[in-house]
Amino acid sequence: MINNKNHIHFMTQALIEANNALTKGEFPVGCIIVYNNEIIATGSREGTFNVNCHEIDHAEIVALRKLSGPCLTQIDYSNITLYSTLEPCLMCFGALLINNISNIVYAYEDIFGGGTSLNLKSMPQLYKNKKINIVSGVLREESIKLFKTFFTLKDNNYLKGTLLESYTLKQKL
Repeated sequence: MINNKNHIHFMTQALIEANNALTKGEFPVGCIIVYNNEIIATGSREGTFNVNCHEIDHAEIVALRKLSGPCLTQIDYSNITLYSTLEPCLMCFGALLINNISNIVYAYEDIFGGGTSLNLKSMPQLYKNKKINIVSGVLREESIKLFKTFFTLKDNNYLKGTLLESYTLKQKL
C-alpha cells in the first residue's frame, strides 16, 4: 500500500478528476488508480447531467475499464490503491473486490449509498476472505466543497431530496 504521506498527493489528483466532472455538470466524483506510485487509470462520474441519466458510469467503474491491455496484465492488483472523492457504493466496492483491489482511500463518506462498511464475512466465498485496507477522510473538506457546489446548481436534479444532499449541505467547513 502507498505510504500515508502520498495520500494527499493522489487524492488531489482525484479531486481534479471530480472538478472536471463538475465542470461538465456531472456529479463530482473523481477517481484515480495507483500502482507503484504511478497513476495508471483515471475516471470521473458520467451520466448524471442530461436526459440519459443512469447509474452505471461511476468514476470507479470508468477507471476500472481503463485497466486492460498487455502492459497491465503483469501487475499485482492487490498492490493497487484506488483513490476516490466519495466512498465507493456497493456496485463499485463489489467491482473493486472482484478485481482484487484491496487498498481504498476516499475523501468523503457516502452515508446514502456507501458500501465500504459491508460485512464481508457474511458474504459468499468470493468475497468473505478478502483483506481490505480502507482510509477515509483524506481531503474531505475539499471534496465536500465540490459536492456542495453541485447540490446548489440551479439546473441540477440528480440526487435532489436525498439523504446525501441534505447531509452534504449541512456540513460545516
